[in-house]
Amino acid sequence: MQITQKTEFKAFEKAVSMKPEEVIRIVKDSGLKGRGGANFPAALKWQAARNSHNPMKIVICNADEGEPGTFKDKFIIKNNPGALIEGIAIASYAVGANLAYIYLRGEYEYLRKSLEEVIKKYSDRLSKIDLKIEIVMGAGAYICGDETAIMNSIQELRGEPCAKPPYPVEKGLCDFPTSINNVETLANVPLIINGNWKDMRLFSLSGDVENPGIYELPLGITGKELIGKAGPKKDIKALFFGCAGGCVPYSPDMILDTDNMKQMGAMLGSCTVIAINSDKSIPKICKNIAEFFVHESCGKCTPCREGNFRVLQILNKIISKTATKKDMECLEDLANFINKTSLCGLGQASNIHIKTALQYFKQEFTQ
Repeated sequence: MQITQKTEFKAFEKAVSMKPEEVIRIVKDSGLKGRGGANFPAALKWQAARNSHNPMKIVICNADEGEPGTFKDKFIIKNNPGALIEGIAIASYAVGANLAYIYLRGEYEYLRKSLEEVIKKYSDRLSKIDLKIEIVMGAGAYICGDETAIMNSIQELRGEPCAKPPYPVEKGLCDFPTSINNVETLANVPLIINGNWKDMRLFSLSGDVENPGIYELPLGITGKELIGKAGPKKDIKALFFGCAGGCVPYSPDMILDTDNMKQMGAMLGSCTVIAINSDKSIPKICKNIAEFFVHESCGKCTPCREGNFRVLQILNKIISKTATKKDMECLEDLANFINKTSLCGLGQASNIHIKTALQYFKQEFTQ
């Protein structure tokens, strides 16, 4: 795997021999996009933060991997923590930041030591750009994967999102310009600077497969290429893209890339793929996902807080065979309403699984 290549801070030394603007240009030319799900070009965040007139700038690494079925960031931190720290250092140099935070998921406490050891090992290199890297532990709240909620949590405020604009690159942590990137995004930066990068993605594959795990593959592979590597259990009928990406019917010839999934009404997001075989009930899986979102909603906005609770109630009626036609209509209306009116990405994506399930597997809800 290219993501496990050890560069021993050679990319960092190369980066600091350039002007920060040149580093940003190289990352921009590579086409690197955010690996946390939003798919936003990383270099644009860096440039926007650097362009701020405020001399104090901050970099945050989002390691709050809370999406069910997602474990790629854990894989990177376990197998190549040096790449992450080096990526943070390069990003900080490019942005002009002297302070960086790693917001680490609370359940990943056991990975903290390896990160601290790498920070200590390369402290002399970090001192070249006067960079301090601090690790902040989350408390298991999925909402803190939202970039504004992360900033609130780091400031020891309630972990809930804020309306945008202003955007973090303009007015972020403690009102300073802040660039926030995912673990996988930053771990790819040293490879880009060294010139040996290939645009590969880490697929977190689980569900009804014999060998669940991390698979490093390019976007645009077929369903057969991905599922075939893990060995399907029985006939696969659907793929769920975590909790937030929705579900689509499985086809060996389906193309797994951002545009194709968008056309199908789903989101490939952080490349979390949960394979579902023909024995499983789509409504029951949707119920499990609804329970997750009811539990993880921060409660700040009404559509997400109340809407997902009502969605769960209807799904329970569907599973118990007591749902009416009006319930089905209400479920579809709620999914669209919550998607369009929720404050943050969590709420907006919390019913994509409902919308896509009703689009492709409606017979399972009505039979």
